[in-house]
Amino acid sequence: MKKVRGYLNSIIIWAITGVLVCLTGLLIFFFISYSKTLRKTEQKEHYDKYYAMISTDSKSSFWQSLYKSTFEAGKEKNAYVDMISENLSKEYSETELMEIAIASGVDGIIVEANESDEMTEAIHKAYEMGIPVVTLNTDNRKSERISFVGISNYELGSEYGKLVLSRATSKPFPDESIKVVVLVDANADDLGQNILFSAMQETIESGSKVIVKPIEMSMFLVDESSNFSVEESVRNMFIENRNDLPDIVVCLNEIDTTSVYQTVVEYNDVGLVNILGYYDSEAILKGIERNVIYATISIDAKQMGQYCIDALSEYLEYGNTSQYFVADVSVINSSNVSTYREEEENEDKTP
Repeated sequence: MKKVRGYLNSIIIWAITGVLVCLTGLLIFFFISYSKTLRKTEQKEHYDKYYAMISTDSKSSFWQSLYKSTFEAGKEKNAYVDMISENLSKEYSETELMEIAIASGVDGIIVEANESDEMTEAIHKAYEMGIPVVTLNTDNRKSERISFVGISNYELGSEYGKLVLSRATSKPFPDESIKVVVLVDANADDLGQNILFSAMQETIESGSKVIVKPIEMSMFLVDESSNFSVEESVRNMFIENRNDLPDIVVCLNEIDTTSVYQTVVEYNDVGLVNILGYYDSEAILKGIERNVIYATISIDAKQMGQYCIDALSEYLEYGNTSQYFVADVSVINSSNVSTYREEEENEDKTP
């Protein structure tokens, strides 16, 4: 009887393994076929290079803006940039998308990376296949990526620190201290977030002479695995701390900013909770105009897209490129939001 059960278990295990292998093979076959179709289009348009862009958050306005700017910069270099997740019928992880891009033989990869071992291995595999990888917005420092395009965590922390000081000195707060909460990714590498947090503290301490009340800073962990999990984390923060709400909430990405904005409005906490946001989506700009969001930090997406293409082009042509490209940031608040909108409109009209 035991031998029969063992035999049946072996059959089940082999069957499951076979199904998984077949599914993986079909996935790779599907994308290779898709890639060949794209390459025909590429040849028709006379593109010299084909780059894959990878992000699991590709539908957000931030990543759509990054893709648009990278695509336009690529055209100037005769390179086609494809946000591959938008052409697949189901959702895949970033490492799975990396596998698909590598299997299709792309000329370069631009990826929103992380510090996981899986991502490191995927970048190493691309390197072994002769495919240069540029990490965008978030990095994998231990990998063989050729360059990182993003913003300085220290500079970003300093800017947020200045905004905290500005709010602390321009508005009266009822309690004995001003409570500042920084939303951080629960699943991310701590180093970058710690650098940002430390830079905020340094900036605030350097301006302590102008502060009437002491500032208490803390981190709040947010599950960034999906939009739903972000919203749930933010709601929990407001529900669990109804009697001790933070005076200032610092958001480090677009989704967190939008979620806090919506929650503050929903719970009638406008005026009680001051929001420092990230990025300049339409919803965030409206939040500033309605005085719900105090200020946001805008990232130069056009510059980041240009840097990605520059890094890949330089590496493919000369065999090396700069390991870091740091994009500019700017602050948008109620005093300059209308000017910012006008400048954006004029830039869009420029042929």
